[in-house]
Amino acid sequence: MTAITRFRIAVPDEVLDDLRRRLSNTRWPETECVDDWSQGIPLSYTRALADYWAGGYDWRAREARLNRFDQYVTEIDGLDIHFIHQRSPHPDALPLIITHGWPGSIAEFQKIIEPLTDPTAHGGRAEDAFHVVCPSLPGFGFSGKPTATGWGVERIARAWDELMVRLGYTRYGAQGGDWGAAVTTQIGRNIGHCIAIHTNMPMGRPPKGATEFTTEEQVALAALRRYQDQDSGYAKQQSTRPQTIGYGLVDSPVAQLAWIVEKFWSWTDHDGDVETALSRDEMLDDVMLYWATASGASSARIYWESFRVFGGGTRVELPTGVASFPKEIGRPPRSWCEGGYNITHWTTMPRGGHFAAFEQPELFVDDVRAFFGTVR
Repeated sequence: MTAITRFRIAVPDEVLDDLRRRLSNTRWPETECVDDWSQGIPLSYTRALADYWAGGYDWRAREARLNRFDQYVTEIDGLDIHFIHQRSPHPDALPLIITHGWPGSIAEFQKIIEPLTDPTAHGGRAEDAFHVVCPSLPGFGFSGKPTATGWGVERIARAWDELMVRLGYTRYGAQGGDWGAAVTTQIGRNIGHCIAIHTNMPMGRPPKGATEFTTEEQVALAALRRYQDQDSGYAKQQSTRPQTIGYGLVDSPVAQLAWIVEKFWSWTDHDGDVETALSRDEMLDDVMLYWATASGASSARIYWESFRVFGGGTRVELPTGVASFPKEIGRPPRSWCEGGYNITHWTTMPRGGHFAAFEQPELFVDDVRAFFGTVR
């Protein structure tokens, strides 16, 4: 089937009523034994966010904001794929597919879609315009949940190329971070219709056998060690036993909130207060796309499918743009990434973290415009 059907987010009232009941009936653990986040998201902050979710957060208003974008569903390789498809008013716009990761969603892109599609209304030029496509990964949000194995990065990359061609785009660019970076990198490797890729999470490793490192490389190695030692337990769990963690995530809204918001705190650029990087409403928008669709388990399975091969594969020979944000998880230097990409554009950003489009939309948009301006 190649039909493309209009879609509008409309979470049933009973889902919202059930959410409030579950929040009010939460069985809370005791407080952590430390005065920081080293044991995970603190009890006091989690309770405050849960209270706001139950009584202050207006999902219907946030839902309406997401619905200002044109959305569709189409079946690809037996699975329903949900996506935003926002066409530019400028006829010569370049098609661009942007892919989120975990624990992200299409909610990450709320602040960049309009500047990318209508640049003349947002400080840019008509020749900077894009037709923007933002799909929800399989098992995430309003996309279908795979019922069999096989929906790893390679299959998703092929599906995205098919999606773009189905939309009439036989020449397009691709952008992504986190799992979106892995999918975008694979799109760049394939012999498809993509002309160039841009990522805010490039994959690179130190040269084999290296024993001496520059200051920049030492910073990157320290970040990698910190991630492996203190910050990667979620990935081990989701890459080995996604079904097990899924029971808690699908059953308990507080578990789903804590599982995601702890990563917002850990991976954004802030001075200790995550809400200086993302507002409560913005974080809960993302959490809601997991909770309302009961996708805690299905979204985790991408780790089981592809985590072992994350970052591997042949070199991307297409022109590649990189936006390197200072609070990204790994922050590999350009020299480590050159072996995997044909890097023709590299920007070292002054601020921002893992959720680049969410945290620093203006820096993100400027860099996407600048890079793709070299390949249009």
